[in-house]
Amino acid sequence: MSTQQETLFEGDFSPLPEDIGFRGPVACRAADITYRQLDYWARTGLVVPEIRPAGGSGTQRLYSFRDILLLKVIKRLIDAGVSLQQIRTAIDHLRARGVEDLTEVTLLSDGVSVYECTSDDQVIDLLRGGQGMFGIALGGVWRDIEGTLFELPTERAEEPVLTDELSRRRQQRATG
Repeated sequence: MSTQQETLFEGDFSPLPEDIGFRGPVACRAADITYRQLDYWARTGLVVPEIRPAGGSGTQRLYSFRDILLLKVIKRLIDAGVSLQQIRTAIDHLRARGVEDLTEVTLLSDGVSVYECTSDDQVIDLLRGGQGMFGIALGGVWRDIEGTLFELPTERAEEPVLTDELSRRRQQRATG
């Protein structure tokens, strides 16, 4: 797991064992994103698959429950009109802060900035400003993803990584 994601999710936040993960297409389905978005966010470090990162041609990334939670939150922020730059800033802030239990956090956005609230009073104070806000209660996203993922196929990290035909041929040529 990347050090940045570790600080974002300290403690036992996942309802699944740490060696259980989901392949990219399953993560996309659960987070309602495209594979292109998933690949871009992995390559740019926004959400790095903590179970198994890409290891060359033919390997499959394996995303944890926590990764998919982040993907879903990012998708909701994008749908609310928040720029990817602001989303990166918000995710980096949460990582730096070391939030132990994200289910207690509500993210609010006015479409430009993202605000972190950990109490009802903070939410009310932001709403009193009179501007339109979009809110994401991370506990609700957690429950939504938990229900969705239990219906989808999982994979253990130590299971052999299946490679495609091209990768097998390259491997055979290299080993003689």
